[in-house]
Amino acid sequence: MTTSPDTLIVQEVAPRDGLQIEPTWVPTTEKIKLINALSHMGFSRIEAGSFVSPKAIPALRDGDEVFKAITRHPDIIYVALIPNLKGALRALDAQADELNLVLSASQTHNLANMRMTKDKSFLGFAEISTQMKELVKLNGTVATTFGCPFEGKIDPNEVMRLVENYLALGIQNITLADTTGMANPVQVKNIVRQVLTLITPEQLTLHFHNTRGLGLCNVLAAYEIGARRFDSAIGGLGGCPFAPGASGNICTEDLVNMCQEIGIPTTIDLEQVIQLSRKLPALLGHDTPSQLAKAGPNHHLHSPPDYIKTLV
Repeated sequence: MTTSPDTLIVQEVAPRDGLQIEPTWVPTTEKIKLINALSHMGFSRIEAGSFVSPKAIPALRDGDEVFKAITRHPDIIYVALIPNLKGALRALDAQADELNLVLSASQTHNLANMRMTKDKSFLGFAEISTQMKELVKLNGTVATTFGCPFEGKIDPNEVMRLVENYLALGIQNITLADTTGMANPVQVKNIVRQVLTLITPEQLTLHFHNTRGLGLCNVLAAYEIGARRFDSAIGGLGGCPFAPGASGNICTEDLVNMCQEIGIPTTIDLEQVIQLSRKLPALLGHDTPSQLAKAGPNHHLHSPPDYIKTLV
């Protein structure tokens, strides 16, 4: 997959982060179809599922089956979210290409989401890294980087400390997640600028939600100071079940359309993404937040009404 230094890399998370909050069960066969379709649209990474307790996230209890049945594209890294060593071993057995480890910058959210303190999370991650870093790619996510629904503002110094802890464990790829859409462009620039003193743009992913309408603004702010990798979800699906008010991720087709409109290159086939996104309401039983699936891109023009012929 050929890219330039200016290419904005779009990483699709709908099969995991998008579906985890859905109240209606999406059959395993439909999850597999979704991932297989996304695999032909230009993504370099697809978060295909998770290996958490089925009691915690029942919507994704079929992660093993999904990973073993998808048709893999050789240029795509298929990512699994894992909470602990048990989940990591399951993901490895299912041949996940990358394991995404998650803790929160907020102690309260970490207790709500992971049922443990941040320090205890890192003890578990150390064990995973020791056993797994030579076998599979590892990514460390800092959730609630830009704000917590329980604690409010997050100290950027704490975010830096957590990033440094991940790096000390040999986990070289980092995601900064705006779990409940509390980020703003000024804050994003400040934090991303600091984190880019520790790692390269190739190691950093930004994960924004559009909860308060600033998702694409935050992408542009991060891109302008050097960030290049961004998570998004087709249809704008998703949200964290353990974070009040955590509505959907930024929408893949809306993000790619913005990039096309202002001249930022991506590798994504926008027309295919739109077509797939328009099928989601039938699958899920409800509408999605996608703007582009409804309106279409600017170059999709309409025929003028017949009566105007009588006016000229």
